[in-house]
Amino acid sequence: MSGGGFLIEPARYPGRAPIDSYGNGGFRFADMSHRGSLLALPSGIESWAVASVEEITPQSLARILDEAGGIEVLLVGTGETRRPLPGPATSALRAAGLWPELMSTGAAVRTYNVLLSEERAVAAAFIAVEANR
Repeated sequence: MSGGGFLIEPARYPGRAPIDSYGNGGFRFADMSHRGSLLALPSGIESWAVASVEEITPQSLARILDEAGGIEVLLVGTGETRRPLPGPATSALRAAGLWPELMSTGAAVRTYNVLLSEERAVAAAFIAVEANR
């Protein structure tokens, strides 16, 4: 930002890390906690301004689409239960060559951790849930 102002960017962890726990509306990873939904990308973990499946749009997926070439597996944790993505979001992902695996957030966290431990090129979009795990 010009004029000596500050540029405020979303919270970001610049690396890959397993998700240690989820619930209470957030996640724990890398000795940190985060309230709200998360994107876990090859380039790092960051806040995701989505609270429900209905809020997933091509715009909310922009960071995933930016890194599509480096993603082998894309997991989407859709909350307490598995839910389909809105059509425009699915179309945008498929146009980028991504075929998302949809599952509950809990299943997505567990699957992400396994794939990460196998050093796979995994990315995930996790919608925060209240259930403690």
